[in-house]
Amino acid sequence: MLFIAQVIGLMLVAYLIGSFTAGLWIGKWFFKKDIREYGSHNLGATNSFRILGVKAGIVVMIIDVLKGTLATLLPVWLHVPINPLLIGVFAVIGHIYPAYAKLRGGKAVATSAGILLGYSPSVFLVLMAVFVIVLVISRYVSLSSMIAVVVGLIASIFLKDYVLIIVMAILTIFILYRHRANISRIKNGTESKIKFKSSKKTS
Repeated sequence: MLFIAQVIGLMLVAYLIGSFTAGLWIGKWFFKKDIREYGSHNLGATNSFRILGVKAGIVVMIIDVLKGTLATLLPVWLHVPINPLLIGVFAVIGHIYPAYAKLRGGKAVATSAGILLGYSPSVFLVLMAVFVIVLVISRYVSLSSMIAVVVGLIASIFLKDYVLIIVMAILTIFILYRHRANISRIKNGTESKIKFKSSKKTS
């Protein structure tokens, strides 16, 4: 009974950690903006970059990643004998359906990455490399995110880590579902691309 109570408690705490939508609160506190009313109307890091600027976007992204990492490490720190991934995934659910923001959250990419950072930093680094390479080639953040998570699922199969396979499958479904509008825009050629600044030499 104690173990069940501990697990339920950890799931709830992880969900509440995930529910802290940094993009919403940083926008409101420092910019007097609700980013859900601008851009993609999303509470994730990408829309934060677009609406609040680079510095705020970086802060939002770091917080969103660390939410997943913190939730994943909770059972390790508290010595609860359960696979950390099974707790971390509740931070993703909290990020997508946040209790503090009327269940209107982000697309869970950064928080999902945070889960992997807490569980397997090597897998995290590989997927970050995939994300960056696809982003440089395509300039689509959405496409880079989707390809990275699919690569993560494939990698988990090769690693034969069955809990990781299950969690990566769940994360892949979440992320692909949350990006369904982006998929349509990519097909139609209307998806926004990021712009890399290039320095021009002056004579």
